[in-house]
Amino acid sequence: MLSAVGSLLRLGSGCAVRCAPGASPAAARLRVTALQLCGLPRYFSGETRSDPDAQSQGEPVHRVLAQHKPTQFDKKILVWTGRFKSIEEIPPRVPPEMIDAARNKARVKACYIMIGLTIIACFAVIASAKRAAERHESLTSWNLAKKAKWREEAALAAQDKTK
Repeated sequence: MLSAVGSLLRLGSGCAVRCAPGASPAAARLRVTALQLCGLPRYFSGETRSDPDAQSQGEPVHRVLAQHKPTQFDKKILVWTGRFKSIEEIPPRVPPEMIDAARNKARVKACYIMIGLTIIACFAVIASAKRAAERHESLTSWNLAKKAKWREEAALAAQDKTK
């Protein structure tokens, strides 16, 4: 169906190149390189290629690395999320998408761990409160006892001052 209709290539900033139906991909590439890309800088991944069109016009060609050198923390995350078995297996450069996916997976794992610890802490507080209730202890009785102790200390301090 695409060969019958033709194809439309959008290049951003409203620029578009239409290829004729049945045109070869090489013809489409020639039209794209002949087009001025609307003044946008050209980006390509780390492989070396010569673009005589860009060099002749003095247009800078920006190199964007397609690989990322992982830090020690990134390596630990890659191992923890199961991407690699050990830190030694991790190559010196990995795709940034892999690191992003590993960080997202680690973030979700950390959230699940925190949820689990919160639930465990809730049950521990409930058990502690039940034991305190069996001993007839409550926050109110602790507070009243503490205030009574403070009053006694204040009264003793006042008596010592008068002597």
